[in-house]
Parts: sequence; structure tokens; C-alpha cells
Amino acid sequence: MNALIVNCSPVRTGATAEIVRQIAEALKEAYAVRTVCVDDYQIGFCRGCRSCHETGECVRRDGAQELMEDFEWADKIVLAAPSYWADVPGQFKVFIDRCTPWSNTHEPRARLSPGKEGFAVALRTGPGMAECEKIQETIRHFLGHLDIPCRGRLGLTRVENRADAAARREEILAFAREI
Repeated sequence: MNALIVNCSPVRTGATAEIVRQIAEALKEAYAVRTVCVDDYQIGFCRGCRSCHETGECVRRDGAQELMEDFEWADKIVLAAPSYWADVPGQFKVFIDRCTPWSNTHEPRARLSPGKEGFAVALRTGPGMAECEKIQETIRHFLGHLDIPCRGRLGLTRVENRADAAARREEILAFAREI
């Protein structure tokens, strides 16, 4: 089985990247693991042309399709996003918007193969869990429109940097065991 772990932050070396690294390390015995960063892909904004509602394809050809190929490869998909002003980072939101061709809200549409499972990880620097829950819900909603059930969630507060993420190893590993 294949596991894709996506760093939904544009920062390739920060706290989210550390969490992705820990999850990948925990899963490598049971899965072929691929880790990517949303910023590894050049993804342009959705133009709102609605062509995909007629064709099931986006008129733009860029990193959105490449990242969706990674989704297709995976059986398990873990999306890890930090809080940027109480929401997902803009780069990740742009990707979500560009996934309209795969959305179950219209036909025709592109489709991922069935049987995938998703997992949501949210982190923030502050103490309250409400922001993490909002981000987890965004991820769950996104996955749902791709017909991927969200099977697990992890929220981490008071995580500002790699060292803070490293210190939460036991929570992260407990989450990874549920994948």
C-alpha cells in the first residue's frame, strides 16, 4: 500500500515539515511512503471559468494535475496544514480550488480510484484548539468532495517551530499508528 503525506505549508523546513517527517518515518515499515510539499508544485489560481463543469478537466496545465497524480498513487493521504490566520495556507487553498474537476458536485468529472482514506493534521502556535478544528474541517470537506473519507484527525497547539513539533513526537506517533 502507498501513503502520501502532504506538507500543506509553503515552508519546507518548518514545524509542519517536521510533523510530516515523523509521520513518514512511522509509516515506512507498512507503506511505500511519498512526502511532498504543496510548494513543490507550481499551481496557478482557479480562473472561475467553469469549463471543468462541462469537461471534467481544467483548462490550465500545471502542478495541480501533478499533485493529483500523487493522490491517485496513494491509498492513504495525510494532509498536514498549519494555521495561517485561522485557516489553511493560501498555497493549499489554491490547490483545493483547482481540484474542482475532481469534485463530486458536478458531472462530468475526473475521478480518483476508489478505496482511498484521508487523514487531517492541523497545527497552530496558539493554545486554543478551535483553529485546528477549523483546519481539520476544511481538509475533511475537501477530501469528502473527492470521495475520500477522512478517517483520522490530529490537532496540535503551541507548535511554532521544528523543535516544538519534535517535542510532540509521542502524540504524532500515536496518530500515525491509526493510519
